[in-house]
Amino acid sequence: MASGGPLAGRTIVVTRPQAQAAPLAEAIIAAGGTPLIFPLLEISPATDPQPLAEAAGRLAEYSLAVFISPNAVEHALPALLAQRAWPESLIPAAVGQGTVKLLAERGIHGCIAPTERFDSEALLELPELAADRVNARRVAIFRGDSGRELLADTLRERGATVDCITCYRRSGPSHGLAPLISAWRAGRLDALTVSSSEGLRYLVDQLDPEGRTFLQKTPLFVPHARIAENARVAGLSKILLTAAADAGILAGLVAYNWTA
Repeated sequence: MASGGPLAGRTIVVTRPQAQAAPLAEAIIAAGGTPLIFPLLEISPATDPQPLAEAAGRLAEYSLAVFISPNAVEHALPALLAQRAWPESLIPAAVGQGTVKLLAERGIHGCIAPTERFDSEALLELPELAADRVNARRVAIFRGDSGRELLADTLRERGATVDCITCYRRSGPSHGLAPLISAWRAGRLDALTVSSSEGLRYLVDQLDPEGRTFLQKTPLFVPHARIAENARVAGLSKILLTAAADAGILAGLVAYNWTA
């Protein structure tokens, strides 16, 4: 841990899935803090691989391929490219810039994505997804299980034929919440960062009364208004809404008045 910095002496829980946790954890270390990596969701391949295999077989029929998250890229792209190159006419799209970066690293360029807010609503505001651009076109959405239907439903309303392909599934951590409870009891857990409504729901549902008391007293940094609203609905009050992505979360952590 760095000897100084704005987060010196603070232990911050990073709850992103294991594969996406490192950048935020490293940024916390660079700011002097100690990250506690504790994924609230475990990511694994979809139970049924057939829909992804079928989408790979008709990839050239799509005009637009939307990847909901980096996990969608990790779990869909190898199958999509196993037998053929990415079709030149197929436009890739993503919800967040992390997904854009990962696609580029895999050789998929020209991705359209929001540049400020990173959600389905922002993606739908882009001119490339307007009704006159997607009408009568076929769209593939690569996503996890139990994803939001807003994107698919809106594109269908705009005249597109939409296939939603589940390429990964999310589940609560197999190790349980004991490490968090232990850190709270030891007085060495200063804040949590939560970037998923599903992960937040799992955390709240699985905590016992002691754990919920700890959570109520712990600053919760979230990068999206929808997660903040879900936290309020769950009865939490010490909620800090940050700017988007890891950079926004880190800025929120650094700006927070820890002595208040």
